[in-house]
Amino acid sequence: MPKSTRSKLVPVPDGPPPGDPAGRARVVAGARQHFFAHGFRGVTMEDLAAELRMSKKTLYVHFPSKTALLEAVLRDKLARAEADLQQATAGPDFTRQLQAMLVCLRTHGEELQPAFLRDLQREAPEFFAIVQAGRAQLIHRHFGSLVKAGQKEGRVRKDVPPEFLVEYLLGAVNAILFPQKLGELGLTPKVAFVKVVNVFLEGAMTAEGKGAK
Repeated sequence: MPKSTRSKLVPVPDGPPPGDPAGRARVVAGARQHFFAHGFRGVTMEDLAAELRMSKKTLYVHFPSKTALLEAVLRDKLARAEADLQQATAGPDFTRQLQAMLVCLRTHGEELQPAFLRDLQREAPEFFAIVQAGRAQLIHRHFGSLVKAGQKEGRVRKDVPPEFLVEYLLGAVNAILFPQKLGELGLTPKVAFVKVVNVFLEGAMTAEGKGAK
């Protein structure tokens, strides 16, 4: 991995003993930063061990392979997105939910770069499927809650069932958020996701609801 093209982790001591949850979390955080920014293929376990200032042996105690580490990174990402979206959609107020959710989507989307999604689809398709399934669950759960709150307040159209609106959004997201399609459109995952959501909201919301964006 070219040292000149990627950010450096802040050097920290080796920290907790091998197998300690805090040490494992530190490895996941470091891998998450580099996998998402530079792709999975170009980041080696040796690179990560050096930047985390731990031995490769210690790194392998926490995770027996780069694939195992990748799975932990993806599940950590989905868990954090779930927690943030849960907080964003708490309460009955549609306007607050919508604004908090859009901020959450931008924050989580800016981590991912096209190189990561491309490598994931090519090198670990089974984990690409995990990402798709996790994203579908998040959209169903949290956008479903948002749509229902909006319909109660008259800010989302009531002539279309909420289940249909959520499926419509999921279909649009799945059609766009593929490495090849992102490349064709010249978009990053963050920009593409936000654009899809905004177009969806323009069609789903009433005039009063659009004023809440």
